[in-house]
Amino acid sequence: MIRVMLVDDQELLRASLRTVLSADERIEVTHDVANGADAIEVVRRHRLDVVLMDIRMPRMDGVAATAEIVRIAPATRVLMLTTFDADELVVAAIRAGASGYLTKDVRPAALAQAVCDVASGTSALAPGVAATILDLVRQVPMRRTAALDGLTPREVEIFGLLARGRSNSEIRAELVLSENTVKSHVRAVLQKLNLRDRVHAVIYAYENGLVARHEFHPEGWSRITP
Repeated sequence: MIRVMLVDDQELLRASLRTVLSADERIEVTHDVANGADAIEVVRRHRLDVVLMDIRMPRMDGVAATAEIVRIAPATRVLMLTTFDADELVVAAIRAGASGYLTKDVRPAALAQAVCDVASGTSALAPGVAATILDLVRQVPMRRTAALDGLTPREVEIFGLLARGRSNSEIRAELVLSENTVKSHVRAVLQKLNLRDRVHAVIYAYENGLVARHEFHPEGWSRITP
């Protein structure tokens, strides 16, 4: 069972989200709070798998709360759910450690699936958000961090395919490797580069010039698996 907390300053919306998510037998909504500060206190006391987080709230906004939750509970995933799709908010949320970003017009079934995907390590991004992130990343001067030098040639190869939006099964087929071998290499890449999940790995790869923007297909972000 996936343990979920809802964080939004609108009580009616929290109630609606609880109804939608509780209808999925894979999900248990254990807490709901009205702001980021209260969310952090819950995370300190309880084990949660996913926090469904709004961005603009009183006392502490979703971006600041996400950064703190990621710091104190690295295993907890944060999925942003907001009416805002402004560029700076998208990037701020992802950079704070969010593993996904959806807008509130998402369909109920898609929302429940996104919660499950994020809990399992997959990234969940609303249509168009992936392209927005890459557009903004492209504006940042490229750099190459020393951490990349710690990857083996095979890990660099797999990292490059991952950053192009390839799924594990596609990487396995292209490199003629077993599924367990691919998963092992992906885990090693994330650990060596201190990356939270695959969406952050993609951003890291672009910022470090490992792949070019035209090589990526945004629809790949909706189907990558851990």
